[in-house]
Amino acid sequence: MAKRAAAKAKTKKTVTKKSAAANAKGGKGPKGLKGPKPIDLYYWPTPNGFKISIMLEECKLPYTLMPVNIAKGEQFKPEFLKISPNNRMPAIVDPNGPGGRPISIFESGAILQYLGRKTGKFYPADERGRAEVDQWLFWQVGGIGPMCGQVHHFKNYARETIPYAIARYVDEVNRLYGVMNKRLADRAYLAGKYSIADMACVGWVNGWEKQGQDMAQFPHLKRWLEAMKARQAVKRGMALGLELRQGIDMKDPKVQSVLFGQRARTA
Repeated sequence: MAKRAAAKAKTKKTVTKKSAAANAKGGKGPKGLKGPKPIDLYYWPTPNGFKISIMLEECKLPYTLMPVNIAKGEQFKPEFLKISPNNRMPAIVDPNGPGGRPISIFESGAILQYLGRKTGKFYPADERGRAEVDQWLFWQVGGIGPMCGQVHHFKNYARETIPYAIARYVDEVNRLYGVMNKRLADRAYLAGKYSIADMACVGWVNGWEKQGQDMAQFPHLKRWLEAMKARQAVKRGMALGLELRQGIDMKDPKVQSVLFGQRARTA
């Protein structure tokens, strides 16, 4: 327990200090550094978590990592449910919210939009441009994210092998990859310019091998993925907290009972 707490404290200190130093202007940050108060990022290293860590890194916003170990059921703790009533991470608490008052936000798409409006980055100010980003952001939230998640579950973690379920979701992810590949045939990013829609997708597409896909079938998508992973902020965002996941066996019945079992009904 003490070892885990020490690991958390170390991660929290590193992320906060680095980001605050990069934003040293106005207000007071941690340890006397000038800058805005850091955003609390409730997070675990998964494709959904990566969406927000990437955006925070891209915007150079100061943040404090607040690990939520979903394998141990920390997403069901009452204090976390006050922030994220759907018992899912990521979530944020921004002490510098609208009107200078704190605000908590759950759901990754809503967080990305909020941070885009807050910073004026990676989310257009004009309605036409914003609609272009929104449709691909919601395409990810309602499509490629859940479908890839089902593939990961039935193909890699389910206690029972169900060929029908595996084939159904592998085929649907293949279709969605095709949609994305066609979209990227004549543009660098999903909405033309790099945006929160791209950040939302990269963590999921990065798992293409475990999803039973052949990236050679999708040359435009492959080019996009390579360009995304070459960005330094994306590298940092997708590396955040990976050490916290070490030693966790996703096929352990106790872990699966938390992630996929009855606990979800108690929130």
